[in-house]
Amino acid sequence: MDTRVRAKRWSRLEYERLVHLGVFRPGERLELEALRGALGPGWLIRTQMPVALDDESEPEPDVSVVPGSFRDYSHAHPSRPALLVEIAESSLDFDRKDKGSLYARARVPEYWIVNLAERVLEVYRESGPDARAAYGWAYLHAVRLGPEDHVAPPIAPTSRIRVSGLLP
Repeated sequence: MDTRVRAKRWSRLEYERLVHLGVFRPGERLELEALRGALGPGWLIRTQMPVALDDESEPEPDVSVVPGSFRDYSHAHPSRPALLVEIAESSLDFDRKDKGSLYARARVPEYWIVNLAERVLEVYRESGPDARAAYGWAYLHAVRLGPEDHVAPPIAPTSRIRVSGLLP
């Protein structure tokens, strides 16, 4: 018996039709298929599931990219995410300051905020100590990318994800 999960890749028009029909509830978040297409095998994309960053925190980012497969995390949450993504509009300040500092403290290599209010992708890299930050750490490098720009996560450096593919 084949028990593999197969993802359906929705076109934008199919997705809009499903939203119009009420298949997806308001505020329900969907997986970032543009990200899935850029990653090779060996990476798991999890949506709104816990990551065990340290003994004090177990946040539930909107999207986390972790090495391995579902089976690897059947007894424990992932603890070394390669990329965390928050989708934000009203929570921008909290996601930038609090979550950004928390993720930097855990040395998550890359953190993205899909900024819905300004229709940009905020990319944060290279964490380091910062006494002014909420958790004593911050990302030292930040870039804002518009819809026409491209981004490549460090785990897939030859990929080119168009930012508009990450925006609704």
